[in-house]
Amino acid sequence: MPVFSRSLILPSLLRAGAFGTLYGGAPGDPHVGLTVPVQQASELEGALAALAGAKIQATLLVAAALARTAPELLRAAAEAGHEIAGSGHPTGISGLEAAARQPVTLWALEGAALTRANLAALRRGGVQPLPFPQAAAQPGQILRVLPADLTAALPDLLALGYRPVPVGAVPGLRHATPRDLLIYGYSRTVEDRFAREHHVIDLAQRADAVMRVAPRSEVMPPLPLPPHTPTAELHLHSPRIVGINARSSLAAYRAYQRSLKDVALALHTRPELASAQAVYAVTLFHGPLEKSGFALLDLPPQQARWFGVGFRLLRAVYGTPKPPSEATPKMAWMTREAFLARHG
Repeated sequence: MPVFSRSLILPSLLRAGAFGTLYGGAPGDPHVGLTVPVQQASELEGALAALAGAKIQATLLVAAALARTAPELLRAAAEAGHEIAGSGHPTGISGLEAAARQPVTLWALEGAALTRANLAALRRGGVQPLPFPQAAAQPGQILRVLPADLTAALPDLLALGYRPVPVGAVPGLRHATPRDLLIYGYSRTVEDRFAREHHVIDLAQRADAVMRVAPRSEVMPPLPLPPHTPTAELHLHSPRIVGINARSSLAAYRAYQRSLKDVALALHTRPELASAQAVYAVTLFHGPLEKSGFALLDLPPQQARWFGVGFRLLRAVYGTPKPPSEATPKMAWMTREAFLARHG
């Protein structure tokens, strides 16, 4: 039987929810599912010490062999409130459960030569595959941190406003669906490509940050500036702002305001933005920007239609529950001096 994890087929199926794969939680919630892979008893000891020092509980991705070599550590981990999940080839589940004295209902897929039969057996046993971890913390998503990195990573996560918890405690945790595969494909083929080509700077490391900014060397109409004036174009982190707004409109407004301060800091510190003479955005969410000191400009009709099509596509992809109150995109802009005076 072929090993599907080495092809493109299995990752796509899993991202679409096959075999009961989980996706994550609410995209606007600061909780993040913290997973820690442990292969040896020494790694488990180090992870437990670091997590206890930070008073944080996590999901431990445990090699099945530890049930035989370090059952007392697994029991101690479970008694400390950590969630025990499996990793590697899906064997030895009953041994892990006996050592930890808790059910094992989650399994990490990376590093295991899993076949369709393996995954079907996991599902019959009530064990769900964990989603592939994110490269960096994202609200409601799953983060993988190595035991040796915990001491440095945990304070950073807390400083960025994240609340690390075991995967099973992530609010809104759900199964993946085909829409999640669509979003993944769109973000990799469209948004990531756009970010690379336009040198977009991601300012959304903080849990409630919603802005990105791109340096521009040409002026977009109808900005009232000479053609080759350097500018800075704002981009919203679409799923983040939608998720935060679903939680609370006030929280979304505050996230907007804090993120404008992030942009001001980037104007001060990023060399590629040092010569930007104006800050602007083309958006349907121009009301909050107007309240934040931006002037609004009507787009040329053809340009407005093209942007409108793009925003409707974004809403379809990300499943925005309701359209913005404004149906027509506009350009919001401020001079660099005015922006820094208000938000710097």
